[in-house]
Amino acid sequence: MEERFFAVFIHCFFIALGVIIGGSFIGSMGDFATGDAPLTSMGRIADRLRIWAIVAAIGGTFDAIANFEKGLFEGSTIDLLKQALLILSAMGGVKVGILIIDWFLQKELS
Repeated sequence: MEERFFAVFIHCFFIALGVIIGGSFIGSMGDFATGDAPLTSMGRIADRLRIWAIVAAIGGTFDAIANFEKGLFEGSTIDLLKQALLILSAMGGVKVGILIIDWFLQKELS
C-alpha cells in the first residue's frame, strides 16, 4: 500500500459510511419518483447495500484476496492483520451508516 495504514483505515470507514448513507438517500429518490414511499424503502436499501459498501471501501474483492493469499502463503502475517483491520473498519462504517439511517427514520436503535 502506498498510503499510510492509518489514513487507509480512516478512508475505509468513511467510504463505507458514504456508500450506505448516499446510496440509501439517492436510492429512495427512485422510489419517490415511481410513487412509492421513500422513507420505508430507505432502510431496506441500506440493508441491501451492506456488503457492497464493505467491498467498495476495501477497494474490491481481488485486492483483499491477494492480500490474504500473501499473508497465508508467504508468511506475511502483518499484511493479513492489516487487511482484517481494514475490513473491520469498513464494517464499522457500515454499522454507523445504518444507525444514522435508523435514527433518521426514527426506528428503534439497536
